[in-house]
Amino acid sequence: MTDGAERDRLIPAARRVMRTRHFSRLTEEAYVRWIVRYVRFHGRRHPRTLGEREMREFLSHLAIDQNVAASTQSQALAALLFLYVEVLRDPVPWIADVIRARRPQRLPVVMTREEVRLVLGKMRGSPRLVAALLYGSGLRLMEALRLRVKDVDFGMNQLVVRGGKGDRDRVTMLPAAVRPELERQLVRVRWQHERDLAAGAGRALLPHGLAKKYPNAATELGWQWVFPARRIAIDPTTKGRYRHHLHETVVQREMHLAVKAGRLGKRATCHTFRHSFATHLLEDGHDIRTVQELLGHRSVATTMIYTHVLNRGGLGVRSPMDRL
Repeated sequence: MTDGAERDRLIPAARRVMRTRHFSRLTEEAYVRWIVRYVRFHGRRHPRTLGEREMREFLSHLAIDQNVAASTQSQALAALLFLYVEVLRDPVPWIADVIRARRPQRLPVVMTREEVRLVLGKMRGSPRLVAALLYGSGLRLMEALRLRVKDVDFGMNQLVVRGGKGDRDRVTMLPAAVRPELERQLVRVRWQHERDLAAGAGRALLPHGLAKKYPNAATELGWQWVFPARRIAIDPTTKGRYRHHLHETVVQREMHLAVKAGRLGKRATCHTFRHSFATHLLEDGHDIRTVQELLGHRSVATTMIYTHVLNRGGLGVRSPMDRL
């Protein structure tokens, strides 16, 4: 096989491996972008012909010429390590010697309770309900958008997060303040689903191989998205008509406009609601292990960062200046 033909089959091979390992769609697209950039940076040479020097050149280019953040450089390195170890299966002992960027520790941006109330008050419709779940349940944006009807348990007042970060499931709280609005949302979802079925659609995309195992599950109400998109899409592979979930940019745009309208003096994003959820729970005296479970962190060390931004005014220490 020629080098050009093998190079053209590189991305499809990488996608197959990522889907076998159940990588998220966002991770898959990010890794593909980095692999393509790496190949183009070195004149479209196949990665098998590249080595430690070429990888260092590419990472240095990102840091020096592109001025990317350390986290971005680390993501690029992770994509390339995946390419060599998992896709090409090349014995490359030099990978262990590649210098990793040191990621600086940053404190998360946290909104006060009054700022949360102000921002939510500026939002409307489904984006507002999504934002309320981000703050009230500690969800990530994509976790909220990928909620299905069956994942909402009003009897236990909880939400089941399926396939969260690291492909892990967890359970988190369902705020009582959100329940009435969420119940009305599910009524709208049921009405819309019935209309879709009558129009010959009404199917939701199922994870992994469930569509083959349960052929009728895609049309069941329980598998429909809690926040469906406005339009029905056609799957390019199966040519079936599906209604996807609400796109993340819809909520992000509404959040940006709400922060701007509220004139907040900080850069708040959708993820800021999750930071605020954790910080306010700790302020209320809840155990850090409980907060760790609700957030779905692997290690309590990740959750510990919120103890540094508690609203205690200078970490609760009185300045000697105030005693003069």
